[in-house]
Amino acid sequence: MSKKILSGKVIKDKSDKTVVVMVKRKYSHSFFNKVITSSKKYHAHDENNKFKIGDNVKIIESRPFSKKKRWEVIIKWYK
Repeated sequence: MSKKILSGKVIKDKSDKTVVVMVKRKYSHSFFNKVITSSKKYHAHDENNKFKIGDNVKIIESRPFSKKKRWEVIIKWYK
């Protein structure tokens, strides 16, 4: 089974070796026929503390690093 890859924006980088990434997704509501935007925050592992607030990054599923960290930052990307 392949690992999930999500793209989002770094919103917090205060913790050591950890960033919080907000991932937004859009979907069409089945009954109301409107486009709805939902967002979710993920704690991701950043080994060298090189990602800062506002960076667009891609995260991948990984082994558990701590209680909340189940994702790892793999690359910085530009829209």
